[in-house]
Formats: sequence, C-alpha cells, structure tokens
Amino acid sequence: MTNAYKNYIGGTWVTASDGATFPNHNPANDFVVGTFPKLTREDTQLAIRAAHDALPAWANTPPPARGAILDKASQIISSRVDEIATVLTREEGKTRAEARGEVMRARDILRYYSGEGWRGGGDVLPSNTTGELLYSKREPLGVVSIITPWNFPIAIPTWKIAPALAFGNTIIFKPASDAPQTGLMLVEALIDAGLPAGVLNFVTGSGGVVGDELASSVHVQGLSFTGSTAVGSGIYGQAIKNFTRVQLEMGGKNALVVLADADLDVAVSLTVAGGFGLTGQACTATSRVIAEQSIADEFVRRLADAARKLKVGDGLQDGIQMGPAVNRSQWETDLHYIEVGRSEEAQLVVGGSPLPGSGLFVQPTVFDHVEPQMTIAQEEIFGPVISVLRARDFDHALELANAVPYGLTAGVVTNDLHKAFAFANAIDAGVVKINEPTTGLALQAPFGGFKQSSANTFKEQGQAAVEFYTRTKTIYIGHG
Repeated sequence: MTNAYKNYIGGTWVTASDGATFPNHNPANDFVVGTFPKLTREDTQLAIRAAHDALPAWANTPPPARGAILDKASQIISSRVDEIATVLTREEGKTRAEARGEVMRARDILRYYSGEGWRGGGDVLPSNTTGELLYSKREPLGVVSIITPWNFPIAIPTWKIAPALAFGNTIIFKPASDAPQTGLMLVEALIDAGLPAGVLNFVTGSGGVVGDELASSVHVQGLSFTGSTAVGSGIYGQAIKNFTRVQLEMGGKNALVVLADADLDVAVSLTVAGGFGLTGQACTATSRVIAEQSIADEFVRRLADAARKLKVGDGLQDGIQMGPAVNRSQWETDLHYIEVGRSEEAQLVVGGSPLPGSGLFVQPTVFDHVEPQMTIAQEEIFGPVISVLRARDFDHALELANAVPYGLTAGVVTNDLHKAFAFANAIDAGVVKINEPTTGLALQAPFGGFKQSSANTFKEQGQAAVEFYTRTKTIYIGHG
C-alpha cells in the first residue's frame, strides 16, 4: 500500500481541506513512494496564520533556548542519517553516497546555527550627546516563507530554516513536489527536538497555488526561494508589491576554465565531479568547460574516457556513480538540449542518448567545439551535459566565462598563481573556485550569485544569514 503523508500546520497533522493529493515518484523505476496533500489557497492561509500566532512567543524565547532545540535536532538527524539518505535517494535519485553527504551537511548546519543563540545581537555605539546610551539590537524579521527545490531536498531547506529559527522567526516551509518526504523528515526531527507548535509549518502542493499564496501574502515579512530564474522572477514580482523582504537563489551556467599549464588529470576529475556528480542537477554544476586551445584536444579525449567509465543507475545500488534525472520533464529537457546541441552542429563526443529501461537515465554527455552563442552554451540545462568551448588564451577564456546571463559559480584550473588571482578578481560570479570543482560549498561562508543567478540582495549561509532573517533597531536612552 502507498503511504499517505500529511502536512503540519499549527502543531497538527492535516490533509488538504478538499482531500486532494499528488504522487511522489522514484525516478529510478517510476514507482510511487507516497502521496502528499495538495493544499488549497485557504489551507495555505491557515499555515500563515499559525506562523503569525506563534511568532510573539518564539521571538521572545531566549536565543540560547532556541539554539538548544537546533542542537537537539542535529543529534536526531545524526541518528537517522542512513534512513533519511535512503528516502532522499529513493525520491530524488542521487547516489547513496551523495545523499549521505547531504544529510550530514544538514546535521552540521543545524549544529552551526545552534550556536547563534550565544553570539552577539547588536552593538553599543559612541554617542554624540552627553548622558546618552546609544545602541542597536537585532530582532526577528517575522513570518518567513521558505520555498525550496528538489535537487538538495534537505541541505537547502536546512540552510534556510536553521538561521530563520535561530534568529526567532516563524516559518511556512514548502518543499518541491518532487522530493517532499526528505523535507518532512527534517521537520519531524525539529518537532522531536521540542520545537513549539506553529513555529514551523510544513505545506505541500502546487507552486501556482501554495507558492503564490506564500509569495503574495501581506502577513509574510520575508521570503527565501531557491529555484529557476523564471519562477524566481515571478515570485519576486508578487512579493515586492507588499515590500516583503526577498532572498532569491536561482540559475547558473557555470564555467570551469582549464588553462594550458593545468594538470589535465586534475582538470578532468574536477569536471566530472562538477558536471556529472549529482547528475548535473545542481545550480553550481559545471555546465561549460573553457579550455585553452593548446591542450583542448587532449583534455577532451581524457574527459570522454572518464565519462564513458561512469556507472549510471539506481542510486540505491552499490557502485553507482550517477543517478537518474529527477522526473520525466527534466529527463525530456536533458534530451531536448542534446538534440539542440546536435542541430547547432556542436561536436558530440560521448553520450547523447537515454539508457534503456524504465528509469529516467541519460548518458553522461560531452559536446566539443561549442561556440559561445550556441543555446547549449547560454541556457541552463540542469542535467549531465557538458559543453567544451575553446579559448585562444587566458583573456579570451575569461571573456567567454563572463559571456552568459548568469553569475553563480566559476572555477579555474591552473598552477599559475598570478592568473589564478586575476581570474578571481575579474570573473563575474558570486563564488569562485581555484583548482576545485564548481560544486561544493562551505556552510560557514556566504553563498549567492550575481546577474540573473540571484536578486542581488541577501547572501545565504554563514554569518551572512543574519542580514536577511533579522531587522535592526537603534535605541537612544538619555540618562543625563
């Protein structure tokens, strides 16, 4: 029998008021692993009201006490790593090793933000008046909507939810419909850790219904969204009408530049990790490689050999290195862009076909001799498709790297320290990697992109999170 899961609103487990549900599929075999409520707009309003009602008590809870709940939740996650990782792989598709790494990252994020209760919340400032105390304090922003994607179904929700809770906000959390159960398990851990009713509300359903209500409600003070640029821009347009504070992290068309002096084995390893790891389904994935002409032939040969050796299949099986596309729509998108690459006369070096069977698998694919104006060099694919562009020299490589509408991550492979720093200073991206894959982030460091990769407002993670989830109040006390 298929499991029927519920939503969590105001401390109560609920279904949609009209009984509607949607299925959650395993992309490796198309089995239905469960059903979730498809909430109405009115159901979503109840969740917003529950968060609003819970705000005063939670905001006035001593910060160390809030942090203690996050610490307890991190311990619960740690005890359930394998269970959560299995669920994550089953509904999202990434390999078991990738899933375990993501769950442990969520654990560490909770642990990191649990310490925020013991850190400073304002400043005492020098006054320009005799007999006056002048200081600032940080207060919770208020009710926050959190809308997350399917590709990191526990890490991304955690790096939004943990700081929001630590700083005293209440939350309505909507996970992606392709991976809701992993998000539910995060919520369950926080409930088991002692989070009061109404502080965190878990809602599922259509983006056009639930998501729109979370974005447009006048009762929401902040909205944090990770997803596509098209959806993000629509959400921004709704939220800004109410002057809601907005944090957006969106698409990427990330480049790894391989210079002539690079160790090609290292360059290939970084490309495979960044482009085919996570099935290429990461906003930070390596979608473009820009290789200097003198080493491009040999680099492409080695990359093609590495791509052919990757073991693709169900992530729950041992030895699998790359899983399926998350759903049929993404699988069809991957294959569509491969056909576009062929039609644009890019040179298909390896891959380019679906794998036989019921799963949504695509071969690791490499195109060579890609020109910068081609569609596959400009648009985000979000799949295991790498485009290789050829550069005359370092300056040309930098020009090509910047010649896209996105600016999330970028990397360079080189042993030339001068060129490494020149690249870091000139690249138009929010995250720069030197001799590292474009994927992978330190949880204590600010994260966010430039251009169409973000709203260019607030960074995520680390100490940068305090800027989004709090507001600053300045207080003057005359005592002379």
